[in-house]
Amino acid sequence: MEKRPYRGRFAPSPTGALHFGSLVAAVGSYLDARANGGEWIVRIEDVDTTRCHPEFSAAILETLAAFGFEWDGPVVFQSQRTAYYEEAFSYLKRKGLVYGCACSRREIADSAIGIDGAHIYPGTCRNGLPPGRQPRAWRLVVPDREIVFEDAIQGVQRQNLAKDVGDFVLRRADGLFAYQLAVVADDIEQGINHVVRGADLLASTPRQIWLYECLDETPPHYAHLPLAVNAAGEKLSKQTRAAPVCAAEPLAPLVAAMRFLNLDPGKSECSLKELWNWAIMHWSVGNVPGKQAIESPDPTQQEKQHDR
Repeated sequence: MEKRPYRGRFAPSPTGALHFGSLVAAVGSYLDARANGGEWIVRIEDVDTTRCHPEFSAAILETLAAFGFEWDGPVVFQSQRTAYYEEAFSYLKRKGLVYGCACSRREIADSAIGIDGAHIYPGTCRNGLPPGRQPRAWRLVVPDREIVFEDAIQGVQRQNLAKDVGDFVLRRADGLFAYQLAVVADDIEQGINHVVRGADLLASTPRQIWLYECLDETPPHYAHLPLAVNAAGEKLSKQTRAAPVCAAEPLAPLVAAMRFLNLDPGKSECSLKELWNWAIMHWSVGNVPGKQAIESPDPTQQEKQHDR
């Protein structure tokens, strides 16, 4: 079998400005693609139009450019790709793997908590809707068996979707396609065969692997980077008031992101191009710490300490 060229991506959600945690994911995915002579795609994951805003999309792209990232091909927006999701959804329905669900969140609120902190769906509507009820959302049938994959950073992962998640939503009650379907449909259509992203999505990966199987496609290779968290152990995000990275002075946060991934270029007295060239030459995904979370550094303080 002919080996396909490396094709990776960075896929931020435009719910806020680019912060240090997002920068780490961008740096890791970019370096892994370039070090392997591959392509690197940028995709804006704005499928949830209720939470995403165009001004953040523009700001994220401007910040990436200011940091010296160079992506291949045009930027893709999920909000413009509904036809792909509809096609994948219809295929799964024809295979009998999707069913309508009438349950509200309140109705499953007493179910056990799953691996990702959400309630495990108990299968109430799997064999048909209760009398007089209409479907609110559409769910994918999951198998009662372990899905096993080897992550390039986090090692072997095992998850039983039936016990840990339950049948999960592909199309929401508001008609929008869910993230799990959108990301898989996009990665298939764009030919993505390497996914390097934050460990917050590690628990979602078995769902996506199952979707690949249902769609008769081969899943990509996965590498989940340590998540940048604050002092309270919370993921850096808009909700935890993570500060945006400064596009006007990109070197310090860029060096801090590389050090976070165990790649230390020394002092940052160089141009962006020189820094990127050095980092691509010295990158190895095997050197990334095999942890799911690391406290985020203060790039300014880290730079001062390193220069002592």
